[in-house]
Amino acid sequence: MGEQVMGEFMSAEHPTTGTATLTVDGDTRYIEFSDDFQTDPGPDLFVVLHVSPDVIGTTSAPSHSFAEGDYVLLEPLQAVSGAQRYAIPAEVDLSQYGSVAIWCRQFNATFGAASLR
Repeated sequence: MGEQVMGEFMSAEHPTTGTATLTVDGDTRYIEFSDDFQTDPGPDLFVVLHVSPDVIGTTSAPSHSFAEGDYVLLEPLQAVSGAQRYAIPAEVDLSQYGSVAIWCRQFNATFGAASLR
């Protein structure tokens, strides 16, 4: 996994823009959001990895809800805008996940997602 993988955020239930990049620093893998990342505030927002490389196209509007088992939680969203970095646990097999998403756990609603393929 020597190369960086990058994807543009696409809006789902809420406007979401910017870029997500999969990076490696030493032995740790990260998802990094660009300086121009932005989404709306909301309750219980998490950064998640999802099995589909096309979350918006494979889930139903308006909420783009996730099925149990199709995602893994990384961390709560640190901020609704700006550069951010999220560690990916070593036990997560990245070959099983195609995108990163901003997801409201309380309402099972996707704010936006970026393909990592």
